[in-house]
This record gives sequence, C-alpha cells and structure tokens, in this order.
Amino acid sequence: MKTTILGVFLAVGLVSGAFAQAVDPLTLGTKEVEARHLFVAKTTGSRQKAQPIGGYAKGCLAGGVELAENGPTWQAMRLSRNRNWGHPDLIDFVQKLSGTAAKQRGWAGLYVGDMSQPRGGPMVTGHRSHQIGLDVDIWMLPPKRLNLTRSERENLSSISTRRMKGAFVNENWTRGHHNILKAAAKDPRVARIFVFPGAKVQMCKDAKGNRAWLRKIRPWHGHHYHFHVRLKCPRGAKNCVNQKNPPRGDGCADAQKWVDDILNPPEPKPKPKVTGKPRPKPKHPRQFVLADLPKQCADVLHSR
Repeated sequence: MKTTILGVFLAVGLVSGAFAQAVDPLTLGTKEVEARHLFVAKTTGSRQKAQPIGGYAKGCLAGGVELAENGPTWQAMRLSRNRNWGHPDLIDFVQKLSGTAAKQRGWAGLYVGDMSQPRGGPMVTGHRSHQIGLDVDIWMLPPKRLNLTRSERENLSSISTRRMKGAFVNENWTRGHHNILKAAAKDPRVARIFVFPGAKVQMCKDAKGNRAWLRKIRPWHGHHYHFHVRLKCPRGAKNCVNQKNPPRGDGCADAQKWVDDILNPPEPKPKPKVTGKPRPKPKHPRQFVLADLPKQCADVLHSR
C-alpha cells in the first residue's frame, strides 16, 4: 500500500512539475485555468511584506517564509510537496512547539506535515484550507530521531491514535500527545486545533486545574494521524479573515456528543423537498479560478 500511495504522490509531483515548467501565470489566460495549478507552479515565496490574504479556505499568502527542512527539534515531512511554507508567526509557532515536544518522554521533537504552498492558495491535492499560511499539520508519530533522509520522509507514515472509528484513543496515545496539544492550545496565537473526537474526550478526562485551553481543541472528522493547528490572523493583517471563535466553555460536552453519535449513529434526517430552482453547489477550492480569490492574490501570484 505504501508503494502505491508513494507512486500517486510522485505522479502528482511529476505532473505539477511539468505544469510549472509549461505554465507562466503572467501570460496565461487565468480565467480558464484553476487557481491551484497557478499556485503550485510557484516554487518560492513572493518578495512582498508577509501577510495572509483572505480566509483559510479561500485566499493566498504574500511574503511566505519557508520552514527549514531540518531543525534542532523538528523535521519537515513530504518535501516533494513543497508545503513547508507559512507566515512568520506560523514558522515561529512550529519551532517553539517542537521545543516543547522535545521535552516529552519518547519525543525527539516534531515531524511537521503540510503547512502551505510558497504563495498559499488552493492545492492540487488534499486540503480545502491551508491557503493563507496559518495552518499546520503535526504528525502523531513521536520522532525517535531527526536525521531522516528525503527518501525516508517520503516513505515513512504517521501512526493512528484512535479506535472505534474515533470514539476512543488507542494504545498509541500518550501523555506526551496531551501535553503537546495543551501547549499548542495555550499559545495566544492559536485559534483552533482539530483532532478526532475520542482524543478531545480523553483530554477532557485527564485535564486538571484551569481548563480554559480546552475550548480551542475541537473535534473533527479524521485527524487521528495528525492534529491540525490554525493560528488567528496576525494583528494588523487587514486582508485576513478570521474564523468565528469557538463556542464558549471547554467544549467537552460537544465532543462527547460526537462520540455518542459514533457509537450510536442517529437516524438520518430526511432531505428537505426542493422547491423552485435549486441553488448552485458551492465550488470546491480545487475548482477556484484566480477571480474567485481576493483580488490581492493576483499581485501575489505575479510578484517576483
């Protein structure tokens, strides 16, 4: 299975690379070309002041900074994707969180998954979000060493920490996972952290003292091979659109409801009858053209 998945990624990489050589976004008729192909063709950040533009699932990144492939307490994974870019706040966050991780028993630091493309924007494969340089996926696999080769980083897989379809954690879940997620949530720059429902419920059971940080830990589908951290828009980033704040409280009852629904799925609600002309289905980010994104994204794309 690993060989098959790797083959898919390599094939996508070859197609993207060929497109990058064949396409010049400055001269191409961008109305007809999906924005994801234009942004993947840019292999470096723009020479602009760093700023996230638009929303997490509909925007771009000016002045993106590359997370070093190797650091004292981290390694960037899947380098062929060229998604280890972000706003400077995200780079700083990852570096500091990896230092916290390195203090946990059995953790040499962090394996860092997808962040953003050099100029953000929609991606050829995968995420809806990760478009403005404020999202990062952190692997659940505790690193034993931080000298993986490029080839090892393409082939190594993370571990799942869930059981019963996400209702509970499994034997791979450790106190280290709890502590790292807690440290991330307590960073004032963090807006939300997505993790599978069973992990949130387990953290609610284990949390002691002040539980305010639990509000940022949000149950979501999947997210058992990695957890997803989302930062708030930096101060002064006037073109950045924040996500609505999480509901008040620690969110533990909400997470328990997710688990209850996994264990005892509710009856599906009947689909409402459609009267009149049906609304057009919203575009998936992979269908966006440049005109669908904030107007500043054209400048980001065309900048040197």
